[in-house]
Amino acid sequence: MAEKPVWQLSASELAQKIAQRETTAEAVVAGTVEHMRAINPGLNAIVDDLGDEAIETARSLDALQSRSGPVGPLHGVPVTIKVNVDQKGRSTTNGVKAFADIVAPDDAPFVKNLTNAGAIVIGRTNTPEFSFRATTTNELHGRTSNPWNEWASPGGSSGGASAAIMSGMGPIAHGNDIGGSLRFPAAATGAVTVKPGLGRTPAWNPSQTAERGMLAQLMSVQGVICREVRDVRLAMKSAITYDPHDPWQVPVPFEGPAPERPTKVGFTRNTYQFEIHPAIVKALDTARDCLIEAGYEVVEIEPPDISEIGETGYRALMGEVNVLMLNDVRRHGSPEINRMFDEYFDLFPPFKGDDLLHQMARRSHFIRQWNLLFERYPLVLSPFLPSPTYAWNRDAEGKDGIMEVLGCGIWSFAMNYMGYPAGIVSPSMHEGMPVAVQIAGKRFREDLILDALEAVETRMGVMAGKLFERGVA
Repeated sequence: MAEKPVWQLSASELAQKIAQRETTAEAVVAGTVEHMRAINPGLNAIVDDLGDEAIETARSLDALQSRSGPVGPLHGVPVTIKVNVDQKGRSTTNGVKAFADIVAPDDAPFVKNLTNAGAIVIGRTNTPEFSFRATTTNELHGRTSNPWNEWASPGGSSGGASAAIMSGMGPIAHGNDIGGSLRFPAAATGAVTVKPGLGRTPAWNPSQTAERGMLAQLMSVQGVICREVRDVRLAMKSAITYDPHDPWQVPVPFEGPAPERPTKVGFTRNTYQFEIHPAIVKALDTARDCLIEAGYEVVEIEPPDISEIGETGYRALMGEVNVLMLNDVRRHGSPEINRMFDEYFDLFPPFKGDDLLHQMARRSHFIRQWNLLFERYPLVLSPFLPSPTYAWNRDAEGKDGIMEVLGCGIWSFAMNYMGYPAGIVSPSMHEGMPVAVQIAGKRFREDLILDALEAVETRMGVMAGKLFERGVA
């Protein structure tokens, strides 16, 4: 069997080969950058090419390794960073033309954690305007394409990250998630991710001039998208390094105590008011069967009302956005994103004044219900969206489009609103595209979620392998 090119190898394989001196960081980075420059013009996943600097950094790391060994567990591994977090000397555009001149004075903690572990940044990935769409396009950087199909969305807001990962532009991509921005892209492209829970990873931009709203602080998290579950685990172990700039981060070890065996998984196909597509039913049943085969006890349950939680969370966030973010959108956003915000507000009327305070207080009621559920079932397997992948601009096609893409994302929003971790894996395909499911768990148990995702992946295969066989060019 022919040896795989470096750009197809996992981060775990690359780190091991570099540590054992079977290859060099320079060879790995140079090979990945060469592939990136060949493939990216057709995808527009990376909008800030740092390949030349990355190769120089790789040479420096090779010299360090020759003297004292690898600098960390990600030594020499190519990674990408989303353009909505700070990287020293680079523009933090957030997909907005007016922000193109915001140059970061220092690295965000998440970036520092990855690079301190030895990762090498080869480029910065695209995001929609203000990182507030479920697809990835903007007037500054343009549209990012899905490597599976030109028709399909790569997801959003970390669509550049997902397209980069699945097309071989590095095995680890940074992303973030306030309502699904790690999971929508992973679901759209067949990548894997775990949205960390509240307090797990550090978040702060040195370039910021004001604090984010309270709900943004509680709902938004930094994470990674990868092709393989083991790489999410590898990256997360470095990414959780404590940083005091984030007042919410809790320095908890990545692995928690072993659960009782067999681990119980609550299972539901409930999509509430939204009709479930047969392809989602098939993916859920396939994932359930994989978990049972792996030794999990899967029990069909009726969980607390996710529809109410998801809608409440989104309307509360819209209430905060209306006060703290809308002026920037009106001043700096394109006509399209401004029209979409008008439609967001019509479809999900923002809570205001006393209503917003009462709803934020009620958040603890929802969390209490789910805490009790997770005591009985440490993991919950559920739909992510009720239908498979959507068209690349569907969320801009009026209110029907928004509801088809974002409005039905109640399983996504609810986990952000309550602060729980949730992972994505694609156990099946429909019409040539991956079909994803979600596995959620209690706070600080991303390790259990990754175990379950890996049980599915082990039995159904790495989705990127199918894409590589078909060709990503």
